[in-house]
Amino acid sequence: MCGIVGAVAERNIANILLEGLKRLEYRGYDSAGLTVIRDGELHRERQVGKVQALVDAVEASTDFFDGHIGIAHTRWATHGEPAQRNAHPHVSGKIAVVHNGIVENYAELKKELIAKGYEFTSQTDTEVVAHLIHDIYEQTNDLLEAVRAVIPKLHGAFALGIIHVDTPDELVAVRLGSPLVIGVGIGENFIASDQLALLPVTNRFMYLEEGDIAKLTRDSIKVYVDGEKVSREVHEIDAKQHNADKGEFKHYMLKEIYEQPDAVARTLEMAIDNRQASALRDDFLARNEAQLSGVQHVQIIACGTSYHAGMVAKYWFESLMRLSCSVEVASEFRYRNPVVLDNSLVICISQSGETADTLSALREIKKQNPAGLVSLALCNVPTSTLVRETDIFLPTLAGPEIGVASTKAFTTQLVALMLLVLKTGAVQQRIDSANLSTLLGELQKLPGQLYASLHLDAPIKAMAEHFEDKKSCLFLGRGLQFPIALEGALKLKEISYIHAEGYAAGELKHGPLALVDKDMPIVVLAPKDSMLDKLKANMQEVHARHGELFVFASEDSHINAEERLHVVYVKAVCETLAPIVYSVPIQLLSYHVAVMRGTDVDQPRNLAKSVTVE
Repeated sequence: MCGIVGAVAERNIANILLEGLKRLEYRGYDSAGLTVIRDGELHRERQVGKVQALVDAVEASTDFFDGHIGIAHTRWATHGEPAQRNAHPHVSGKIAVVHNGIVENYAELKKELIAKGYEFTSQTDTEVVAHLIHDIYEQTNDLLEAVRAVIPKLHGAFALGIIHVDTPDELVAVRLGSPLVIGVGIGENFIASDQLALLPVTNRFMYLEEGDIAKLTRDSIKVYVDGEKVSREVHEIDAKQHNADKGEFKHYMLKEIYEQPDAVARTLEMAIDNRQASALRDDFLARNEAQLSGVQHVQIIACGTSYHAGMVAKYWFESLMRLSCSVEVASEFRYRNPVVLDNSLVICISQSGETADTLSALREIKKQNPAGLVSLALCNVPTSTLVRETDIFLPTLAGPEIGVASTKAFTTQLVALMLLVLKTGAVQQRIDSANLSTLLGELQKLPGQLYASLHLDAPIKAMAEHFEDKKSCLFLGRGLQFPIALEGALKLKEISYIHAEGYAAGELKHGPLALVDKDMPIVVLAPKDSMLDKLKANMQEVHARHGELFVFASEDSHINAEERLHVVYVKAVCETLAPIVYSVPIQLLSYHVAVMRGTDVDQPRNLAKSVTVE
């Protein structure tokens, strides 16, 4: 959510800021703005809508934005409606501030500032920060010291970028609960919410930690914690691995759906030796075997799509290993005073590794400090906060995912979770060698099975035409397919704005059946598995009430198309891995429905890719 870009350089940085904002558009936002210092003044432009509106306004402006220091921002509204007056940067006198996160006590601070004579032009919590820094700077005449004095007054989670006309070669940054990285250049330095924003200008990054305050000039970077200078390692990354080009595809989401076979293959390669496909690689989580051997319970914490991946993993841990597993939404877990069992493996799943609720839940668990606690980050970003704060890192090698609706990140999460189950089962001798060999063999087939699912695009597109004018939809699945039904409903509502709900099919008669009529499409996931006969009975319940069924069925399911029953056949796949394969058809269905309805597929309204606030 929201995006920060800042720069201090010898060259004009306006275009760097604007390009950085474009590269952060995937995060979700409703307005954009930038401020540069030029000729002893702040020059600011802000626009509601897309970054391109800001670019056009800057180009058309009679003002000049060819400064050597500046900050820019894309805003996702929390305090105050999407409006130009609420867009960042916010200014107080000669100070400009950009801010991600939420200042929870802004109302009390605002009253104090009004009493001192400060006037507010926005509805935001950020303007409070700008005025507070201004107030203290008047006493200290030192920007870094003023910022340092303000931080303890702010309650919540935030990242800040601050510039001052009196110090035109100094950019101050703060990271407390919201991600912020420093881009390291030669004669220039940068800040951003995500390194992706800065890849056109540098591939060297310094990752700020909780509580860090940094002062950047063209030639230096100084980082402080509690007033003491500290060092932070500079990491060099391969920019080619962060390619975010749409290529020949109309949308990032479609490109990322089609990248899934390769992404899954990469994720499998980190654990399975091609020379010995029936065995796990010796180096896969080898350093963590002692930790995994002592695990007696698994606790999974995640949000949104990642939560659905965790639900599938619960089935796998319990059915394949007979190891108890709990799954919970992070935003609820952290507030209910939960009990975490001793010798638990706490798995935190997050595509970005910056999900605020998941990080906070992890920190709450650490405070409890149960005996034998082992924490694991399942994440797509190896440099993220979540990875740094956990004991074990299990990567998903999806590559950059720009579309807000997760696709390849989800399927690679599922693959990585299965690999973790197999590794833990092998270490604890809860999975025998025959079953392990069989499942590894089935995993090796996955990329080809995903390619086969992509070949269903044409019939799925035809099926999507039935959804274009619908208002609501139900997704049904049983067993391992129930979480995929939830994920299908989430995808459809995210990008097409159709109200959709996922249900365990056996729950139909306990309430949802009341919704079934001729205008309610019912999507059913029907692989040939141990629950298929029961699922067919549930389908009859819908059919008897004139509901219209749209079924993704295994070729050998013996489900035949008839009036008000549409079938797309999916190639047979083993029951255990079917959730991964059946994810692709529901992604394609949601995509085509959204395109037909004319919605913004990659950046759906009100949503953000990386949810860094509560």
